[in-house]
Amino acid sequence: MCSIFERTIYPDPESEKAIMGSVVYCIHHKEGCQWSDELRKLKAHLNTCKHDAVLCAAQCGAMIPRVLMQDHLRYTCPRRRANCEHCGKEFSGSALEEHQGNCGHEPVYCENKCGAKVQRRHTQQHVQQHCSKRLVPCRHCGQRYTQDTVSAHGAMCSRAPVPCPQRCSAAPARDELDAHLRDHCAAGTVLCAYRDAGCRFKGTRPALERHAEESAQTHLSLVCALAARQARQLDALRGAVARLGASSSGALVWRVADWAARMADARAKDGVELVSPTFYTSQYGYKLQASLFLNGNGAGESTHMSVYIKILPGEYDALLRWPFAHTVSFTLFDQSSSPDRACNIVESFVPDPTWKNFQRPSKEPDALGFGFPRFVSHEMLKKRNFVKDDVMFLRVKVDPSKIVAV
Repeated sequence: MCSIFERTIYPDPESEKAIMGSVVYCIHHKEGCQWSDELRKLKAHLNTCKHDAVLCAAQCGAMIPRVLMQDHLRYTCPRRRANCEHCGKEFSGSALEEHQGNCGHEPVYCENKCGAKVQRRHTQQHVQQHCSKRLVPCRHCGQRYTQDTVSAHGAMCSRAPVPCPQRCSAAPARDELDAHLRDHCAAGTVLCAYRDAGCRFKGTRPALERHAEESAQTHLSLVCALAARQARQLDALRGAVARLGASSSGALVWRVADWAARMADARAKDGVELVSPTFYTSQYGYKLQASLFLNGNGAGESTHMSVYIKILPGEYDALLRWPFAHTVSFTLFDQSSSPDRACNIVESFVPDPTWKNFQRPSKEPDALGFGFPRFVSHEMLKKRNFVKDDVMFLRVKVDPSKIVAV
């Protein structure tokens, strides 16, 4: 008797026969099964179809196609028994998966990326003792380099010993070679310490020591001669510096600062003289200097301020005309706040060619010079602004025109 379900699908025997006789493909046709037959034979086929999934034969619970069962039992079944390909020990499938990646016999690449493959259990030993990329200290300087570069470093290491090029027995560090050659090498040629003074000795270091002991007197003479030459050079340099800083226009504006203190000093002591910077009438002209007695000199002592001019020995005196014949004028500036109301004091003179003061000076110039002992009275200094902010300005001008200021 047919069931209700069968009667629903197959309403009559003829329909059932027609349907069950239909030719169909295996439901695993896409997986590769080539079976094709009547529908009524499909169920029997599936009981043997190698592509149909069945429970794992090892009872791991997985549904595995028959065609893959052997691979599953051999490689993926958690309940399979298998040996590690590296150490040979037998494990269950799940234990083998945990063991893989931790097996001490498995070859792995060096963590320093040297390219070597070593068993996992030997990696630490390899890194410490055999790896070409391990860090090792240079035996000369102590700096750390990889094993494959430390030799190249040693060829240029600054602390590596090198043979002395003078072939002495020493082997100084590379960075100390220059100092060795300069200060210590017994085979090198050295110069005498007094070579700048003129000693021409040249020999080995032991010979230099003997030379120093035997030539002390000679060296002393050389040093004395050098000191004399240097003193002359210094004098020449001082003169050159003085000429560069000196006026060469024939005029000097002399700024006398600390006037009150200087005046007090002049009144307390006799003959206190202030001297100006030197100046020239031209680049190659006469060399001159002014002097000032704030408390007076000679006829102006204690009542007037005295001014003088001196002719000093110059570098170009041999080319100049003598006696000196230029007009000399002194101007004491009134520092009034209104220039239009200023009243300067001016005195000048034309040198007499018979005066000794204006002949060509010797190495020792005239002690006083020539000028005005009563240039301006102390009373006059108080009446106007000749001294302002404790400063006084005095101009000395030399003019070849022989025009006298009145």
